[in-house]
Amino acid sequence: MARKFLYFVAVVIVLFLGLRIGYEMFQDELAEFALVPSADFTPTQPLEANAYQDPALWYSRPGIGVNDPARWQPALAEATARPEELTARQAAGSRPVDPESSELGTSGDVPDFAVFFIHPTSYLSRDNWNAPIGDEEAERVARIYVRGMASPFNAADEIWAPRYRQATMGSFLTDAPEGEQAIDAAYADVLEAYRYFLSSIDDDIPIVLAGHSQGALHLLRLLREEVNGSDVSRRLVAAYAIGWPISVERDVPSLGFAACATPAQTGCILSWSSFAEPADPSAVMETYANSTGFDGQPRGDSQILCTNPITGTFGGSAQASANLGTLVPDDSISTGELVAGAVPARCDDRGLLLIGDPPKMGSYVLPGNNYHVYDIPLFWANTKADVARRAGAFARASGDAN
Repeated sequence: MARKFLYFVAVVIVLFLGLRIGYEMFQDELAEFALVPSADFTPTQPLEANAYQDPALWYSRPGIGVNDPARWQPALAEATARPEELTARQAAGSRPVDPESSELGTSGDVPDFAVFFIHPTSYLSRDNWNAPIGDEEAERVARIYVRGMASPFNAADEIWAPRYRQATMGSFLTDAPEGEQAIDAAYADVLEAYRYFLSSIDDDIPIVLAGHSQGALHLLRLLREEVNGSDVSRRLVAAYAIGWPISVERDVPSLGFAACATPAQTGCILSWSSFAEPADPSAVMETYANSTGFDGQPRGDSQILCTNPITGTFGGSAQASANLGTLVPDDSISTGELVAGAVPARCDDRGLLLIGDPPKMGSYVLPGNNYHVYDIPLFWANTKADVARRAGAFARASGDAN
């Protein structure tokens, strides 16, 4: 019996190793097979004029009330932690942080500003190149993303987060022209939503633009084609284009806005992409190196823009004790709690954000210790503080200018 059992274990190990080796060798091909649509691209018809007047086309906007996911506030982990856990956190330098505390600049003294937030990819189907408006699963996941990623911006007077016919995940895994067509179609919706957002807010209110992953890609195009050189550029507090690699050399000069170098700088761009250690970003770096920058040249080995989300500066490092609060999700990632001092942050020479040993954030960590899905939740409280700080600096500078 023991010999049969050991034989069974050996077979399982061999099968596991074979599958693992196969995955490592062909993970790109497997991902493409699983996610890239096989159907021909069907052009997405433009939305009707003023379609975004319909509140149903927004996840977040003024007037939604308690069902607005961007207005969600996480609970504090310390409120339910056991005494021994609190002692351990205090010994490590972490401490409770109230999301409405003056420390985060959210105690009522933040000047008015409006946020336009573009959610990341939540549509994984191979049935269409673009998500149909009303796809139940895609919109369920998108609301979760808005709750976890737009909520750090909710010190704003207004938050606007549109539904849009996003490109399916497989659009980013293929060189076929259909992938680019799907991305262009998604951007057309984002552009219409952005224009309606501008027409709906006060003419002089400062603006924060934010997006993650696919949302960051669309945001960068908005900066290049719509914001740069427009009257809106003078109202831009900051642009948070997170989870999309931006070349310092090949991309930033074409955007018309500098990278944020200091914690109180305004009219600038922030971005980071998170990896735990040991990090294996080879797949990401290969794709990045072979891509074309906004200046028309290959990005190659040019440095990626890395804002340290703990310090708010370009590059550098910060200890975990300076992390005001990581939003640690539950298994469904539909809710979570703030844990202070959870992870550090260090920008490496490539421009990747390294967060130390892999934290327990859930089951959505990508290969290579890529914490892409958690880019914003890892630094939820520091992001909230950063937005409030820059909004305050913008208001003070505007007052001085007057």
